[in-house]
Amino acid sequence: MTKRIVCFGEILLRLAPPGRELLLQTANLRATFAGAEANVAVALASFGHDAQMLTVVPDGALGDAVVAELRRWGVDVRSVKRGPGRLGLFFYTPGAVRRPSEIHYDRAGSSFAAGPNLCADVTALDGADWFHMSGVTPALGRASADAAIAMARAARARGLGISFDGNYRSKLWESWHDQAPGILHQLFETADILFGDERDIGLVLGKKFANIGDAVAAAFTAFPQLKRIAYSTRAQHTVEHLDYGAKMHTRTSTHEVAATELSGIVDRVGTGDAFAAGMIHGLLTGMSDAESLKFGHAAACLKHSIPGDFFTLGEAAVRAAMTEASLDVRR
Repeated sequence: MTKRIVCFGEILLRLAPPGRELLLQTANLRATFAGAEANVAVALASFGHDAQMLTVVPDGALGDAVVAELRRWGVDVRSVKRGPGRLGLFFYTPGAVRRPSEIHYDRAGSSFAAGPNLCADVTALDGADWFHMSGVTPALGRASADAAIAMARAARARGLGISFDGNYRSKLWESWHDQAPGILHQLFETADILFGDERDIGLVLGKKFANIGDAVAAAFTAFPQLKRIAYSTRAQHTVEHLDYGAKMHTRTSTHEVAATELSGIVDRVGTGDAFAAGMIHGLLTGMSDAESLKFGHAAACLKHSIPGDFFTLGEAAVRAAMTEASLDVRR
């Protein structure tokens, strides 16, 4: 039941020290690639779908490496364009015990932010089943915001399923002088499923909600096409130990996965994208709402065990995590 999914967004180079070291505590950094939409594309390709990435990378070795890495994990790179500028960076310092992880962005003037119109080709949506984007993309600048809105509206006009991950990044929006709600509102208007909680909904609707139930009700009223709202829940004990659950609301029902205790966490960056990809996979392959939520939750739990942003395990591994209690070595 392979489906075609188009993901639109920026790809970054992630630089992180080894183990639990502080940034440049020693002169070593591990380089991997990342990006909210790219993370979803890689996971969906790993689940067996035709996942196409729309992005812009610079000419040269770094751009070549991005394309090669996406192709390595089965992502369709036909719409990856080359443009002037640079590859955006972020520096990730992993946390430990009571010291939180930290991320510092260095992405101004990136090839994608400078020219999203190079890859924002609405014809790439022809024949697709689904379109995915996050709130990071419109935050990168006016050109990115305009391209994001145009792509989402084109996907809606073509009748594609649309998922939007709120992914609010205050550091990226701080120079926009309170324009974020209006821009994000236009994207919420196109979505069938929103990955977000009361913070995301409250920001867009300009209200503070006492609880998630009130926020969900307000979102379903404000956005008539919206069918589902899903989010993860976390109870943090230490940086490497948390309880991870998930919940989804439809217009007629609520589904919940009880929290799973996760200890010895390897890397929690990208877990939300694994959750989104798992749910999209479930919905596209005929799983019920409840089963799709369970699948997304299991994928996110597994992602906590994988270094880097990408989730590269297939459907069988996720299903095994949903049903197998034994952690013995598989031989």
